[in-house]
Amino acid sequence: MTLESRINDELAAWDRDCLFHPTTHTANHARGDTPGHIMTGGDGVYIIDREGNRLLDGFAALYCVNAGYGRTEIADAISEQAHKLAFFHSFAGNGNEPAIRLAKMIMDRAPDHMARVYFGLSGSDANETNVKLAWHYHILRGQPERKKVISRWRGYHGSGLVSGSLTGLAGYHARFHLPLPGFLHTETPHYLRRPDADMTEADYLDHLIAELEAMILREGPDTIAAFIGEPIMGTGGIIPPPPGYWDRVQEVLARYDILLIADEVVTGFGRMGEMFGSTYYGLKPDFMTIAKGLTSAYAPLSGTIMSNRVFDVLAKGTDDNGVLCHGWTYSAHPVSAAAGIATLDLIDDLGLVANAARNGPYLRARLQELVGEHPNVAEVRGDGLLAAVELMQDPANRTFFPTMSVAPKIAAAMLKRGVISRAMPEGDIMGFAPPLSITRDEIDVLAGALKDAIQEVLGS
Repeated sequence: MTLESRINDELAAWDRDCLFHPTTHTANHARGDTPGHIMTGGDGVYIIDREGNRLLDGFAALYCVNAGYGRTEIADAISEQAHKLAFFHSFAGNGNEPAIRLAKMIMDRAPDHMARVYFGLSGSDANETNVKLAWHYHILRGQPERKKVISRWRGYHGSGLVSGSLTGLAGYHARFHLPLPGFLHTETPHYLRRPDADMTEADYLDHLIAELEAMILREGPDTIAAFIGEPIMGTGGIIPPPPGYWDRVQEVLARYDILLIADEVVTGFGRMGEMFGSTYYGLKPDFMTIAKGLTSAYAPLSGTIMSNRVFDVLAKGTDDNGVLCHGWTYSAHPVSAAAGIATLDLIDDLGLVANAARNGPYLRARLQELVGEHPNVAEVRGDGLLAAVELMQDPANRTFFPTMSVAPKIAAAMLKRGVISRAMPEGDIMGFAPPLSITRDEIDVLAGALKDAIQEVLGS
């Protein structure tokens, strides 16, 4: 839908004057100096703005519109449920059919050792739940001093108080009194950024594990509640773990009886070419954080999937102490749950998990072919249907561009060519996470736009 000029102008003014945007330069936006678009529609991997521009969305909005835009099956399920039962709370054992059905569908797909799913609305609130329940778990087991949580620099786990403390990105901490006490960050597992250029990959993995264990011993193992990590780092730069990383991390956590939280907000429901990143990388978590792809973002919904060993302790705790007092008003919201059911059905019916498994390697191969030899490309990386291209002024010496402002210029140049990408933090990094429904022809368009944009900004 193309809006006529009067409506466009009016909407733009209201947007500047009334709406406070997330993760935005607030003053620039109020002045009208940000490049944001007002979106009006979408179809497949394409999003349409108010001027009628049809843009290939190379990032599925924020890794989340996995089934693609314009899926009437999901919209119809939302409408039908809203007409039937828009809401009733799930406190005190109350339920509704779509939430119950969706819980069963999730548990049928989750690893065998998982026990129950608790619903929220965002990945941030799910990670708040994970930490709170991890604390509760240790209290019930007579270890209330286990309060600290270890995350990793460049990890992203949300932007609340606890979830923002878990996040390892400086912008989410600065001038917010974050991280809160007791939230620790160990090293980013990224071989390109290794502290010593002479390290082999095996040496670097030994270094990462030694640093993690040293932190645990320094803080006191009996004070650590949990370790949280994305199976593959997302917002911090789309960074696959070094081979063997998760096996070694889990060995350390098991040695000190530390819970593992796998943040699957990005990787859950097909992004890795498997249903979950945990199975792809061989994790056996105590908590799994889910959101985004669960409804393809057609409605807000998140979840905490907890393991049998956690659930058994929590259940016994209610026998001993009474009601477990944790809950959000909109937990197990029936309209959002209906969207989740329709999304999981579509994922199966359209074979989106298999499509991601086929096209993820193709995406990285095309990026490598078209831009991998450019003198400013330091690395083409990724896994599943996730890819990143990192640029440096001097890749051989791992020297960054002075202001790390190249990636936003490349993203703008790609947008001129009708492709949405993401300039990621912590470097000049171009990120790609298209809808799982993307075709190889559409991948060719995306990769070609990146090649042309890099040439425009940096030369050949």
